[in-house]
Amino acid sequence: MHFWLQPVPYELITFFVFLAGLCVGSFLNVCIVRLPNGVSVVFPASRCPKCGHSLSWWENIPVVSFLLLKGRCKECKAPISIRYPIVELITGVITLLLWKKFGPSTEFIVYFIFSCGLIVVTFIDLAHKIIPDVISLPGILLGVCSSFILPSLSWLDSLVGVLVGGGILYLVTWGYYLITKRVGMGGGDIKLLAMIGAFLGWQAIPFVIFISALTGSVIGILFILIKGKGRNYQIPFGPFLAFAAFVQLFWGNEIIRHYTSLFSFH
Repeated sequence: MHFWLQPVPYELITFFVFLAGLCVGSFLNVCIVRLPNGVSVVFPASRCPKCGHSLSWWENIPVVSFLLLKGRCKECKAPISIRYPIVELITGVITLLLWKKFGPSTEFIVYFIFSCGLIVVTFIDLAHKIIPDVISLPGILLGVCSSFILPSLSWLDSLVGVLVGGGILYLVTWGYYLITKRVGMGGGDIKLLAMIGAFLGWQAIPFVIFISALTGSVIGILFILIKGKGRNYQIPFGPFLAFAAFVQLFWGNEIIRHYTSLFSFH
């Protein structure tokens, strides 16, 4: 049998899947920088935000370029944010996890797009404390439309997920304002949970809310203790919603089954 007719080794496939994820992560970095400023994510080409130096091809290699440049611009020597390789690595790992879970399927494509949106939202919210509507609103529509082609998600579960996800956070935010006369969660968090409900269905909402509230509380308390901030200091909630959505997507059902089995009687 000729060499090119031999089956491709699984390890080689996973390597290229991870590599593709790194490259997409490089583009997500562009989105993270430009979307909050209303700048096109296509034009102009990537450049140093300090001196405007246009990056050559070897300065755009995911992770590797950061190491070769030692974390500094080649021209002005301004420091390059560590966020760039972090986003690329996170995207690569998540892409690999999606491939291992779904393989070459419609679900892989849909949840890959969903994951990219969550990554961008996370880092924009961390930097600016906003969640751009340009991601969450089209994401809600895409999630509902995707339910018609996903074997594991019905259109009704997706639509109810939008209403339940957005509705619960809206009621919590409204109730918090009535009690404290202060704004708690922003509208971006409400729309983000609605988007999560669109992609994962209403059944995922309780788990996502529980995990995000739990991790948010723990990190918030640690942040207050370490930084000495007051309890009224605002910590963006979007990253915790995104983290909880990833946990639900990859391991949520297994965690729930394991937890309920602890209380089952035989």
